[in-house]
Amino acid sequence: MSIATTNDLSILPLPSDQDASGRTFGTEEIAAVTAALKSGTLTSTKGEFTKQFEIQFAKIMHLEHAHACSSGSAALHTAVAAVNPEPGEEIITTSITDMGALSAILFQGAVPRFADVDPRTYNVTAESIERCISKRTRAVMVTHLFGNPCDMDAILELARRYSLPVIEDCAQAFLAEYQGRMVGSLGDIGCFSLQQGKHITTGEGGIVVSDRDDFARRMFLFINKAWGYGDPNPDHYFLAPNYRMNELTGAVALAQLDKLDFSVRQRVATAEELTQQIQSVPGVATPTIRSGNRHTYWKYCLDVDPAVIPGGTVALGKMLREQGVFCAPRYIQKPAFQCQVFRDQCTLGSSGFPFNLAAPEALDYSPELFPGTFEALARVLVLPWSERYEARHIDYIGKTIRDSVRALL
Repeated sequence: MSIATTNDLSILPLPSDQDASGRTFGTEEIAAVTAALKSGTLTSTKGEFTKQFEIQFAKIMHLEHAHACSSGSAALHTAVAAVNPEPGEEIITTSITDMGALSAILFQGAVPRFADVDPRTYNVTAESIERCISKRTRAVMVTHLFGNPCDMDAILELARRYSLPVIEDCAQAFLAEYQGRMVGSLGDIGCFSLQQGKHITTGEGGIVVSDRDDFARRMFLFINKAWGYGDPNPDHYFLAPNYRMNELTGAVALAQLDKLDFSVRQRVATAEELTQQIQSVPGVATPTIRSGNRHTYWKYCLDVDPAVIPGGTVALGKMLREQGVFCAPRYIQKPAFQCQVFRDQCTLGSSGFPFNLAAPEALDYSPELFPGTFEALARVLVLPWSERYEARHIDYIGKTIRDSVRALL
């Protein structure tokens, strides 16, 4: 089945966040990198670009501390290390997430305990988290998936009741807001990614933020091999990697930071326009956003009802891709706990560590425990998004969705 005969538009190339067409790079980044090279100082321990990026990002977040690092995965690892779990303790997290968030937990000897998600927001909830809390729980890691904030008041109240620190994975959620407050500033630690496709990018890069002096100190040390830079008698205080951001990356990050507000405003405005254009399409629901929240659209997600649209996300996705809208049914092909690292406990040699220390219920991945997860993955169709989208791109995407659904019905 094709819509080529009914679509009166030729295929319109869409800006892509994987190349310059969808990114905001310009003379500012070139000048910053040139200045860093001319300085001859490319390590952030002695340079100024990364330090300035940290200072400016902390100001944007209205927080005391920000520490840049080499990737979003490094940021999450740094956050888990700051919490400092004992081997075999559990960190509750989401079943729909990037492996970088989960390897961070495993590398610190802790066990991910997966919570189910709301099938419409794709986020964990206070209720799903509470079902996972045990005497071994050390912390909670929430992910604001696609830029849509979790229900943080309920989650934070739950965490306070059990005296659990909250790590916010904001890799996809720059400047997203929960009831007027910026995500990443609500819990104890916020983690951000500067990977290629994020709201601003350095290719790879990350940053962690906090208002807690104790966590900030451990994060700074962990990024720096636990070497106490600036201390009277520094030493390597504990086991830690080198996760530092270099000055070339810091220079790009600083230049990109000036463009963050523009990037987010553009993504939100174009996403809201698409919502208006397709909100009455049968079998397709637009993003579910709580009133008072700001979704900042790392990607734009459609909820596709297979009872209405024959073939569901696979059929609709195929038709959209044929017209140049390179969408992804399911986002991830399976829940995180079905990946081989969890299925076969592939970690350090043949030890099975830290799974060999886990309580049996932490390793119970029975599908009936995750109805929201399986429903969400079966129905979600993820559209690419970019701050370089213009009205013509939105009109094209909207028309392609409408025509594709009409052809399938």
